Amino acid sequence: MAQFVIAHKLTHLIIGMNIVERLRLGLAVATAKIVTGLVKTFKLGAASVLPGEISRRLYPRLLQLLSQQFRGGLILVVGTNGKTTTSLLLKDILVHKGYKVIHNSTGANLINGLITCLVTNSNLWGILSADYGILEVDENVLPLVLKECQPSHILALNLFRDQLDRYGEVDTISYRWQNAITPLNKDTYIIINGDDPTLCYLGQNLPQKVCYFGLNEPELYLDEIPHAVDSIYCPKCGTSLQYKGVYISHLGDYDCPSCDFTKSKLSVNSKEWPQILIGVYNKYNTLAAGLTAETIGIERDIINDTIHNFKAAFGRAEELTIQDKNIRILLSKNPVGMNETIRAVNDIREINPQSTILMVLNDRTPDGTDVSWIWDVDTEKLVAGGGNIVVSGDRLYDMALRLKYSLDTLNSNLNLIIEEKLSQAINKALELTAVGETLYIIPTYSAMLEVRKILLGREIL
Repeated sequence: MAQFVIAHKLTHLIIGMNIVERLRLGLAVATAKIVTGLVKTFKLGAASVLPGEISRRLYPRLLQLLSQQFRGGLILVVGTNGKTTTSLLLKDILVHKGYKVIHNSTGANLINGLITCLVTNSNLWGILSADYGILEVDENVLPLVLKECQPSHILALNLFRDQLDRYGEVDTISYRWQNAITPLNKDTYIIINGDDPTLCYLGQNLPQKVCYFGLNEPELYLDEIPHAVDSIYCPKCGTSLQYKGVYISHLGDYDCPSCDFTKSKLSVNSKEWPQILIGVYNKYNTLAAGLTAETIGIERDIINDTIHNFKAAFGRAEELTIQDKNIRILLSKNPVGMNETIRAVNDIREINPQSTILMVLNDRTPDGTDVSWIWDVDTEKLVAGGGNIVVSGDRLYDMALRLKYSLDTLNSNLNLIIEEKLSQAINKALELTAVGETLYIIPTYSAMLEVRKILLGREIL
């Protein structure tokens, strides 16, 4: 009843605006819809950013006005890795329950992309009709979004180094998150990855309703802390943390030997949850979506059924069939992400060590212009498996050099192929893949879009 009253008041707020305000709002919404139609009609792109950018200039309060209209609440999903998969899974769970959900499914997660998503789903008066909004948000713009939005849930997945030319270190981002989240309504749910010490400490210092997800499966521990580890120091006193084991990078079971900081009690038992998608990282995504759904009041059988029938988002362990050959596209855009992709691929390749891998490295704005992060990737573990690796992309020679250094330190029968033209690299990789076998494609973000466009004739679903 309270949710209906809120939506009812907002509708009347819009209708009750003075004529100038209503004209500005109507102009902003109409312009966004016209731009969307033109971009799609002339196949100029996905129209996931430009409409929001233009409409925001015409009506700066647009995000604030639209984001308040959800009957159930607004859920923001933030973190370095896993936002798209987690958001899509959570959306599917809510839809399965019968809720109407608006979700930025294109992955445009800056403010202009968020506005585009909301405007696209509103009527010409800027009125939305939905139970929940699920918006994945770029970790660097979360504080800006929270100046205009009052979410019911914030889902914090992880913090890893990503695009250092844009963001900086994880401690800086965590500090900014804390300052932005603390003033929010105390009834806001903050769903946090308790295996991440930086985020766990953040949660321990927030006044909102904080719940923690994480793994309690020591059999999944890595043999050693990876080279690309990001944050193994106590966020409270700066001492090196004491780990029982790590699952991914710095995510694991830890405590501080010098102060009272320790991992918070988890709200879930990871062994009780199903998993369909490959990789330990997708265990985290599944737990995050499942725990959030439980805080909303959704029954476990609905959650489990949705997980069992879930299909990966584009490029995120997405599976395709081309020429009777299987293709898995595994987006990898930072050291932790690529190390986990290598881990997942190697687990599968044990059945067929001579499989083929296509690696595509770009350095465009969506990827981050600094590609030095590839030297923090444990490519030795990929090279050791042998088989074929085809390399392409804007920075193919950087990637090839990294692999060559790995080859020089190992006794591997790897066949390394360098192909400048991406379409030819894809054709070569497919030629080397037997019918019924799997080609693994490991691209950065813009490279993933290019690969999908070549394979399917379109960039995104």
